[in-house]
Amino acid sequence: MLSRKTNTRYTVLFAAGGALLIMTFILSVMLGSVEISAAEIYGCFFTPDNVRSAHYSIIMDIRLPRTLAAIAGGAALAVSGVLLQNFFGNPIVEPYILGISSGSNLFLGIVILGGYTFGMKNISSMGMFIGSFIGAMAVMLAVIFVSQKVRSVTSLLIIGLMIGYVCSAVTSVLTVIADKERIMGFARTTMGSFAGFTWEQLKILCPVTAAFLAAAFLMSKDLNSMLLGEKYAQSMGVSVRAFRFCIVVVSSVLTAVVTAFAGAVSFIGLAVPHIVRIIFRTSDHRIVIPAAIIFGAVMAGLCDMGARLIMPPTELPLGAMTTIIGAPTAVYLLVSKNGER
Repeated sequence: MLSRKTNTRYTVLFAAGGALLIMTFILSVMLGSVEISAAEIYGCFFTPDNVRSAHYSIIMDIRLPRTLAAIAGGAALAVSGVLLQNFFGNPIVEPYILGISSGSNLFLGIVILGGYTFGMKNISSMGMFIGSFIGAMAVMLAVIFVSQKVRSVTSLLIIGLMIGYVCSAVTSVLTVIADKERIMGFARTTMGSFAGFTWEQLKILCPVTAAFLAAAFLMSKDLNSMLLGEKYAQSMGVSVRAFRFCIVVVSSVLTAVVTAFAGAVSFIGLAVPHIVRIIFRTSDHRIVIPAAIIFGAVMAGLCDMGARLIMPPTELPLGAMTTIIGAPTAVYLLVSKNGER
């Protein structure tokens, strides 16, 4: 049982996170090359006839899909990071560092460019998601296999990075040898950006993300058991092998569904879980996962907003914004870990 003081602190932090998320959502839709008022955002949903047609189009066709994608994508990547850190018992892993995002990107390229080769002018959103998921699963299984042979945290991270580099290199080769006119869509997809999201893509991103975030939360009790070791988890009735497989599937889907439409987005899965554990002062996944959903959405939304507002009309790479936050976190964790040793 949690003390009343602890419950109050959690309530305040969740309320603050929720307020920050709402603020991020509103500002993300309002701000840009064309400034839009909060009243117009409200009008788009309740009194669309009173909103100027140009502003209505900007909100409904450009900014709202992009903002929703950033929020959903940030939540997915943050929870994927939580699951992977639990799976490997390693606080310095996340989809991008382990090469999972790069593998997802590679198979996405194979699907898109292969489709063009066979005369398909447009690849469906579902086809992109399936290709991305296959890539994420393939790299995830490869990393798991290696982790059974290598116990060193540093070696595992280096191997994950090498797998990511290899996947990125093959992706670059595919991009170079393909028809330049036919790879524009693929190039935009793999840059790492929530720009250009469509409602069709959101119809896959949002339901899939919501379903697997719910699945991750339902795994909270067993995840807590795994924190104390596999033998303890087994004594609590957890089927460890089946449960670890569930972690692989859920984390891979959450990574793949973002990568399929936004490309590889780095460091959200690394930084957010640690930020959450620090500010909530707990490793209880019943708290960490909902908090990661909220603060992952906030971080992605703020980084996406910063990418397009810092140097208008030029849009900075989203990866640059997330790295500014995530890289110092990774360095701090590595230094702290070595200091403990």
